[in-house]
Amino acid sequence: MTVQFQDYYEILGLKRDADEKEIKSAYRRLARKWHPDLRPAHEKTEAAEQFKRVNEAYEVLKDPEKRARYDKLGQDWEHGQDFQAPPDMDGFRFYTATGDFGDGFSDFFETIFGGARPGRAAGGGFRTMTVRGPDMESEIELTLEEAYRGVSRELRVAGGAVCPACGGAGRSGEGFCPRCGGTGEVVSEKTLEVRIPPGVREGSRIRLKGQGGEGLGGGPPGDLYLKVRLRPHPHFHLRDGDIESEVRLRPDEAALGSRVTMPTLDGPVEMTVPPESGCGRKLRLRGKGFPTPGKGRGDQYVRVVIDIPSPLTGEEKALYRQLKELREGSDLR
Repeated sequence: MTVQFQDYYEILGLKRDADEKEIKSAYRRLARKWHPDLRPAHEKTEAAEQFKRVNEAYEVLKDPEKRARYDKLGQDWEHGQDFQAPPDMDGFRFYTATGDFGDGFSDFFETIFGGARPGRAAGGGFRTMTVRGPDMESEIELTLEEAYRGVSRELRVAGGAVCPACGGAGRSGEGFCPRCGGTGEVVSEKTLEVRIPPGVREGSRIRLKGQGGEGLGGGPPGDLYLKVRLRPHPHFHLRDGDIESEVRLRPDEAALGSRVTMPTLDGPVEMTVPPESGCGRKLRLRGKGFPTPGKGRGDQYVRVVIDIPSPLTGEEKALYRQLKELREGSDLR
């Protein structure tokens, strides 16, 4: 049987090396665009045909086995040309789990994958298809301490919801729905109590299942992803799982050694500065960094900075001169 080739990548607007995420994103966007329930009466026939093509393309490209069979066409990928399925593609049957629409799948699909053509819904029209709601993304800003310990936050999220006046159809009588302006969606706000787990980093994504956009035709809602942004900290800098900070010492403290109080994410601790700690030396506070899954906690590295007191008294200046003369008169210059 000779049938007309269907370029599923072109239908979804994808390159042939598209990954699973790109395929899913393209499908969701086009499924909402062409869903017949969101189209006026005079566009429903065209929308149903486009919707069928989008669903058929997605059913193949989302499945690694079906996609591999489809990709075997190789050099014969030319939109619109006649195609004869190779013998090794016989016997692969497909059963849809999402419902029937229009006249079912194309001859091209059935030639490659087999299976009977789905029938029409009762009354000769199409059955309402369920479409999962779109995923949404928002940002949440945290202090370094909140990211370290975890925190509960009340978050207001704005998104789209199916218009309650028209049920997402965008029409009211013979005109556009006055509530949503024909878009089928209205702006919706909700307040969520969000628990941020300990140890999140800059750029971490927290998934809130079922808190995204509403689905169509009874489809499930999408998910909400919160992207973490960390506020700059006045004392700490996070690098991988370690914390970096500074300690400012007088010359005598650095030269002779001392005990200083250092702030950490767990609170202040006493730290020993060894004698002859030069400027730039890094001292380690073991286990005072950030938690890393499977690795425990990182460390805190404290960089020594020499701070000259100002202003110096006359006696201090005299002592510094004596130190200078001692150093210049010795063999340790």
